Formats: sequence, structure tokens, C-alpha cells
Amino acid sequence: MKVIVDTCIWSLALRRKKQLNSSIEIVELQELIQEVRVQLIGPIRQEILSGVKKKQQFTKLKKIMSAFSDFPLVSEDFELAAEYFNFLRSKGIQGANTDYLICAVSTRNSMPIFTTDKDFSHYKKHLPITLHVPRVSSK
Repeated sequence: MKVIVDTCIWSLALRRKKQLNSSIEIVELQELIQEVRVQLIGPIRQEILSGVKKKQQFTKLKKIMSAFSDFPLVSEDFELAAEYFNFLRSKGIQGANTDYLICAVSTRNSMPIFTTDKDFSHYKKHLPITLHVPRVSSK
């Protein structure tokens, strides 16, 4: 089963100066990559590349991320994301448009979300999403 990998996981692995190569999240990402289970959507790619100060670093990240194709988004994803936004707002829960798009793509395609963003735990209480839990690694 494919897994949508959120920006925060990619950031842990790619953009942090002090990488913890043995962190559970990074080990899990490496395993998902080896298993060809990683799924990326364009808005996550944009978040990963946004805010990079140095052109050289941007070019390096862009090249690394080019190994992953973007999962195609359709109108239904954006409509469902807007529906989720409105529904959760009525429950007093605020969130980012990209988060709701991730939830919509996850729901429509039955793909769990791999994230460390605690907001998704709040969304999960009201939306039919599944969060990917890292497997305990023997490494």
C-alpha cells in the first residue's frame, strides 16, 4: 500500500542541518522508499522546496525530489478538501489548505498519511483518514 509522506517527514530527512539518521521517522522513510511505497503530491513538493534560501540547496533538493513522481490530483480532491475545511471549521478546528488536500487524497485513494504533524491527530477524530505508524525497525 502506498503512503502519503507529509512535508514534516521529508524535512526531517532532507532539510535539517542536524539529521538524526537513526530516528524512527527517517528509518521508516528509508524503508518506504526501498519498498517503493512513498507517494508524493505536488503541494507537498512545493512546501519542501519553499523557503530554501540558497539556490544551490534548492537545486539539490529539487534533484533529490525528482526521483518521486507526483500523484495526480483531480477536481474531486479539491472539492473534498474544501468540504473537510468547512466541516472541521464548524467543529472549531482550524487547519491548512494543504493539510485538507492531503486528507482528501488520502481518503479518496485509501492511502495512509505519514506525518509528525499533531494536527492530523485532530483531523482523524472527525475525518476518515488513516495515519501511518512507523514500524519498529531492527536497525
